[in-house]
Amino acid sequence: MSALFDEHELADDGGWTCGEPAYAPEERTAVLLTHGRSGARRRGLTRTQKVSIAAAVAAAVVTAIAIVLFVGKASWPPSVSTVEDQAAKACQNPDVQSEPGQVNFACAEATRKILWVFALMTSGNNANFRDPETGRVGLEPITPSQGGQVAWSLNFHHPYDPTNPIDSLAVAARAINNIIGGATVTAADGSPVVQPGLESHPANCARYTGSAEVTSREGYPRLCARPVTSPAGQAALVADVYQKWVVGAPPQQAQDAAVLFANADNPGDPRVQAILKRLPHVRRSA
Repeated sequence: MSALFDEHELADDGGWTCGEPAYAPEERTAVLLTHGRSGARRRGLTRTQKVSIAAAVAAAVVTAIAIVLFVGKASWPPSVSTVEDQAAKACQNPDVQSEPGQVNFACAEATRKILWVFALMTSGNNANFRDPETGRVGLEPITPSQGGQVAWSLNFHHPYDPTNPIDSLAVAARAINNIIGGATVTAADGSPVVQPGLESHPANCARYTGSAEVTSREGYPRLCARPVTSPAGQAALVADVYQKWVVGAPPQQAQDAAVLFANADNPGDPRVQAILKRLPHVRRSA
């Protein structure tokens, strides 16, 4: 007798003699080879596989929760939204742009964040801030006397009030735009004097716009021929403005200002969080 079952002994009129369903010849071999193996009839996951999958799912859930919690907590201090609203009002003054070049980086919608970034770094966005060492008062890094000199060009009420956030931000916007675009002023003898801005130098224009070309008009400060539109160019300009305005500021502070500006929509950036932790006047979100 053969070691294997004879198909004629097992079959009766083409079916299994024990009431099993009929199989094709090639299927019968598979059934015989797997007979008694419950896992082969309905193969399932092993205990090890189930544990591995459960662990992977748990890790994914924990990671997702951690991300949600981190993103939810990473936000700008509440004072930022307050100063944003104040800056919007201050920027309604049509005279904040530089004269006569008409540069308005400080109040353009895409770059207005420079105002609250500088205020956050230098005063913690506190309109009542007072620096006993420099005499500076208000949101922005400008002394009352400097603010008064700028305020006349804004057709302000008199006297200029540095603790009024709208006044302070309008003065700041005009000062920033003058630093960038330069200005034409009247000398003591009545003659016009052209004061160059950051965009009056080809090397700066190359950094800000990718082109060293500048335009020149008689009686006007020279300006970059191309607009400053790239994120990298704008960040470089913000850092240069900060160092030009905050006299004696170390390069690291200027770079911090550029990082905050570039990440205005991303407060969760680790660099932003590190900067906020070391700013002395900033009240962080709970």
